[in-house]
Amino acid sequence: MALYSDKVMDHFRNPRNVGKIDDADGVGEVGNAKCGDIMRMYIKVDDEGIITDCKFNTFGCGSAIATSSMATELIKGKSVDEALDLSNKAVVEALDGLPTHKIHCSVLAEEAVRAAVKDYYDRKGIAYNPEDFKETDDEELHKLGEE
Repeated sequence: MALYSDKVMDHFRNPRNVGKIDDADGVGEVGNAKCGDIMRMYIKVDDEGIITDCKFNTFGCGSAIATSSMATELIKGKSVDEALDLSNKAVVEALDGLPTHKIHCSVLAEEAVRAAVKDYYDRKGIAYNPEDFKETDDEELHKLGEE
């Protein structure tokens, strides 16, 4: 069996939604000091709270790029609240799996989406529960791949 699924390889070789949204309604950046992956996610939201556009820039490994790409595909066209429900497990499933030692990349993708939504809420003055936006610390993130 191949280490990476065809979907992971496709999203790595042909990432969707790469770039920057200059007038983004929310921007989130997350990173992992241990592995060096850095993700920046941009969202554009319409008056009904629907994410109409989503872009990303990722500095990292193929799995980081693939999970960023897939995350943008999964939240585009969804409401901001639905985007908050995106889990790293959903990203992994949509990619037909990731090697265990790369699961942390899917967590970063989830956190990049959350960070962009939090920034959107902050810019719009929308109240939220801070507990919904806790980041996973680096040690905990790498333990995910060891389980």
